Amino acid sequence: MPVSRYRLRSMNRKTSKPQPATLPGMPEQAAASTHLPPQNHLGDLQNSLLDWFAANQRRLPWRVNYTPYEVWISEVMLQQTQMERGVSYFNRWMQRFPDIATLAAASEEDVLRQWEGLGYYSRARHILTAARKIMAEHGGVFPSELEAIRGLPGVGPYTAGAVASIAFGEKLPCVDANVERVIARIFDVDSPVKQNPAAGIIHRWALRLVPEGRSREHNQAMMELGALVCGKKPRCAECPLARFCISLHLGITDQRPVPGKRATITPVNAVTGVLCCGNRIFVQKRPPAGVWGNLWEFPGGRVEPDESPEQATVREFMEETGFAVRVAAQHGIIRHGYTTYRLTLHCFGLEFDSADAPDSQITPPLPPVLSAATEARWVTPQDLDALAMPAAHRKLADKLFAIGKDSAVAANTAAPRQTNLPLKKP
Repeated sequence: MPVSRYRLRSMNRKTSKPQPATLPGMPEQAAASTHLPPQNHLGDLQNSLLDWFAANQRRLPWRVNYTPYEVWISEVMLQQTQMERGVSYFNRWMQRFPDIATLAAASEEDVLRQWEGLGYYSRARHILTAARKIMAEHGGVFPSELEAIRGLPGVGPYTAGAVASIAFGEKLPCVDANVERVIARIFDVDSPVKQNPAAGIIHRWALRLVPEGRSREHNQAMMELGALVCGKKPRCAECPLARFCISLHLGITDQRPVPGKRATITPVNAVTGVLCCGNRIFVQKRPPAGVWGNLWEFPGGRVEPDESPEQATVREFMEETGFAVRVAAQHGIIRHGYTTYRLTLHCFGLEFDSADAPDSQITPPLPPVLSAATEARWVTPQDLDALAMPAAHRKLADKLFAIGKDSAVAANTAAPRQTNLPLKKP
């Protein structure tokens, strides 16, 4: 019986196998012969990784003394943060809070200001609460037991494992996105890495790979390898683990790790208004709950479907403060990306719209009626610089006001202008 074209294509597809990959400059026949199944050569794999790390590790400030405090702060900061940015924030943080006692004695306002721009402000609040707990319950000494570390506010399994292994030498893995990617490729994990069964498989391999007495070096080496070599576009020719990697052997490194379902990105169209009175700027403090809890901001909110950004700004200001205002200037648009939404923030300069208060542009009126804040202030540019603000509002403040010069308030009454203020994701 003749075989149909469809059946022939199906047979070919089922019987075809991925061909072994070759590294640049490596003969094709050598690729298969030099591959070492990782599960049968764990000792060689561990040693190759550690040798590579010894020769290639980056010089980072928390790798000098490996104090528990420094390891803890660095690990929290580096979550969803680029390394260069993390180093800058870490150095600034340690200058202001060199030890746990200094941190515990600081105000939340001061801590949030030092954290400003990193996002995920609940982490900064948890750090402060944890520092105070260490002072109260552990005599100011960072606890060394895993359960005690896990008992600190905001410390989850990853952070606890990182501190326990890197600072105290416990045989525990550190599984971040970099490590997930390395293990998924080496062991050919063929399902989404954030979900079971893949997540469990990766964690078990990560634990099995940790050598006795070398957890500090090993965990950092795994993260370093994922960051510098085994990235989204892997540089396999430079990888110390190339001969062990099943995905490289099969020629499917571009298919590992298997991604999960992408988060839905929601566009948000919002406004904010900068109101000045004399040499003062109006700001309000958000309630404690929420992403930006206890941060200072210029009032504003979302644009309704039936209104313009200018109309929305006037309405939001009235609803949140009770102040009747009008738009005096356009200060451009700030676009900011978050995990699940993209913010388009229309920014305006405002002035009072009050016929019965002719001096209202010079003298602040009666206290506002706050509906979306816990506190409000009329501040100078110097005061504004000391307050912790969401990233978009800080970007706007830095654009409008030459910090330290009261005369900069005049920017709010300048001729209207339209600019685009780009803002990178932290």
